[in-house]
Amino acid sequence: MQGGGVALAVAAGFKGWPAGAVDSVPFSAGTEAPSIRVPPEACDCHIHILSTRFPASSHWRGQPVLDSDVAAYRQVQARLGTSRVVVVTPSTYGTDNRATLDGVAQFGRSARAVVVVDLDITEAELRAMAAQGAVGIRVNFGTPQSWGTTTAERLETMARKVAPLGWHVQIYATGDQIVELDPVLSRLPTPLVIDHLARLPPAQGINHPAYFIVRRLLDSGRAWMKLSGAYLNTTSGPPAYADATAVAKSFAAAAPERMVWGSDWPHRGEKHLPDDARLLDLLAEWVPDERARARVLVDNPAALYGFG
Repeated sequence: MQGGGVALAVAAGFKGWPAGAVDSVPFSAGTEAPSIRVPPEACDCHIHILSTRFPASSHWRGQPVLDSDVAAYRQVQARLGTSRVVVVTPSTYGTDNRATLDGVAQFGRSARAVVVVDLDITEAELRAMAAQGAVGIRVNFGTPQSWGTTTAERLETMARKVAPLGWHVQIYATGDQIVELDPVLSRLPTPLVIDHLARLPPAQGINHPAYFIVRRLLDSGRAWMKLSGAYLNTTSGPPAYADATAVAKSFAAAAPERMVWGSDWPHRGEKHLPDDARLLDLLAEWVPDERARARVLVDNPAALYGFG
């Protein structure tokens, strides 16, 4: 099926490919369909939309902006069978959320936004973004930000600022940083979403001190984990990502009701693009029970991101 066929399939509400090969899709390796089939309204809870219509932030020194846009991602959706999506503003754009909100507007009711904002953001600006589909903010400790170093104080201040809107705070931090942030994470006034399996060092995995902190946060009922970024948390590598898989399985078994899945498309900065279908297939091992997987893909995202 060629690109035009993909677009027609998406427009027709296509839910999944039959067994066999399909065309490759942008910013993704492989051509085979996923081995698992996802239920209706399955959500990819972590992607980034970038468009050359929106230039990178002046602070950014990494990979330039490429058109990993809505049209490109719709091809990924057609391959995976997902239909809902959460668009997260990447570090590339600093606090410029135009590409994210424009993407959500194009996706429509099936999309939500997680935005990046600075300390001087006003309540009126936050409410305007809420009207455009924003439901949370991301606070990034892991990659360069337009404001410079991200601190625990900034995290706590931003959480207090967005709490009245009912938003959550999503953090991107390494395992070591999570250990340092533990006192703040435990008292945030908002739900907490932790990116990419908590970025635990592969050599330590579930034996790293951050693992126990995350487990405690999950047990509190106010924290959520993104089952994503296996290729960021591995030395064993694809296709099994055995080290990341051990971590993901443990988190998923501990709190299946607060797990969500994300592809992390378009995999910014990766020299070797992962295969998104195989990333989805990891869920078969991470969450072996089919009903529990449906919860991860449909029910949990609906609750966290407010899908009707």
